[in-house]
Amino acid sequence: MKNKIIRLFCTFLFITNILSAQQQFNPQDISKAALELIKTNVTYDGSYYSIAYPNGDVPKTIGVCTDVIIRTFRAIGLDLQKEIHEDMSENFDSYPKNWGLKKPDSNIDHRRVPNLMRYFDRKGKSLPITKNESDYYLGDIVAWDLGGGITHIGMVVNILSKDNKRYQIVHNIGAGQVLEDCLFDYNIIGHYRF
Repeated sequence: MKNKIIRLFCTFLFITNILSAQQQFNPQDISKAALELIKTNVTYDGSYYSIAYPNGDVPKTIGVCTDVIIRTFRAIGLDLQKEIHEDMSENFDSYPKNWGLKKPDSNIDHRRVPNLMRYFDRKGKSLPITKNESDYYLGDIVAWDLGGGITHIGMVVNILSKDNKRYQIVHNIGAGQVLEDCLFDYNIIGHYRF
């Protein structure tokens, strides 16, 4: 009887792992969650904060570009703070060493663009970087190099530009969480689908 229970439990864990590994998010849900963010007035603030773990967040009235991505996915059931911390804990050498860290830090790692890029590359799908508007679909994540070692990230949403050629972006580049037609305004360095 004990062996049967152990086998059933192991089978349950195996199936649970397969299902969670195959979890996919609906692009419409991602877009809707990102668009909800522009309703909140946010002051740009990238300061280091000690936050709860898991499901920790900086105060809702502040944020940076990465917080747009974090809050979008949290709204549809994915805690990037937890996911990135766990992945970094198991694969620390796979992540950038831009900040001189010796180990993961659940307070800040998920709030850094290069770490989000690495996570989406590892756990999502890295897509080609093109100049073709139709290659960027709602729910996609786009990362840019702004120059001078500054990176930026935003979410493609289901609202077309005025010329109806491309989807717009929800991001925070200093003026809060906003919707803008800015896909090709900066040098794209990453394109992901999760």
